[in-house]
Amino acid sequence: MKVIVDAFGGDNAPQEIIKGAKLAADELGYDIVLVGDEEKIKGEAIKNNVSIENMQIVHAPDVISMEDAPTDILKSKNNSSMAVGLRLLAQGEGDAFVSAGNSGALCVGATLIVKRIKGVKRCAFAPVIPKSNGFFMLIDSGANVECRPEMLKQFGIMGSIYMKNVMTVANPRVGLVNVGTESTKGDELRFEAFNLLKDSNINFIGNIEAREIPADCADVVVADGFTGNIILKFYEGMAKEMFSKFKNIFVKSFKNKLASAVLMPDIQEMKKHIDYKEYGGAPLIGISKSVFKAHGNSDAKTFKNAIRLAGEYTKRNIVKLISESIKENEVNKEENAEEK
Repeated sequence: MKVIVDAFGGDNAPQEIIKGAKLAADELGYDIVLVGDEEKIKGEAIKNNVSIENMQIVHAPDVISMEDAPTDILKSKNNSSMAVGLRLLAQGEGDAFVSAGNSGALCVGATLIVKRIKGVKRCAFAPVIPKSNGFFMLIDSGANVECRPEMLKQFGIMGSIYMKNVMTVANPRVGLVNVGTESTKGDELRFEAFNLLKDSNINFIGNIEAREIPADCADVVVADGFTGNIILKFYEGMAKEMFSKFKNIFVKSFKNKLASAVLMPDIQEMKKHIDYKEYGGAPLIGISKSVFKAHGNSDAKTFKNAIRLAGEYTKRNIVKLISESIKENEVNKEENAEEK
């Protein structure tokens, strides 16, 4: 397995990215291609005592910042680490690509350089997020602010395939985020998407409300990118605030400090359960090869896990399975139209 890594994407690049790549090479046995300023990569590796002698380095002098426009990846920043890495993937120089950089640029670059799977309307960011019992996928979480009903249907299909084959959920339950659970609720987009998902060959359980998401209500949560991104950011913010409140309570008094010593093992276990770092990042589902968006503030552990998931995406032939499922649903759609 050869994974191409954007060494200069994210808040903690290149230091944590190089460390994470090293962990992936050592623990997973993956071949790693580091893309970025060669001199800086080597200097950072020496500075942090990280051996990269078995890793390939592909020089790319530019960096796409979070402030750059997404389309800059095709114009002024076409020699950036992200752009060069995506071109290497498109040319077959690796099996997967991982970046913690600019999400918009990654979406544009993956779509126009690597290309979408034939028949897929739009690619989607699909992070796996902890819930009360296990985890769920939120698709889309920001790639598509405006969506059509058929796009939401495909999100449900693609998310179901990923959760079944990579996250080993036997029969993923797919729910559509709405303002109520009744089939008649919501706007035209949600109403039409509901009917399309209901007629697809996945385990669609109907509409779900946002308050049900942290509980065990669904394994795949389908939303347009605008709604999904708000849910994602609110979810992360609430988790951070909750643990901040816990910390303040435990240091409030001597009695509370004693109590915290007793409860700490359980609290640490809970914190690990809802820690996004365990999952690494989000696949850009719908692209013709494995492209993963690691968290922007990834540390070495988080980035290693993103590389691991990108490798699993390739090993499990997710692209092929999505392509076959999209074709199958299109055939069923045509047959149903003929019957009517």
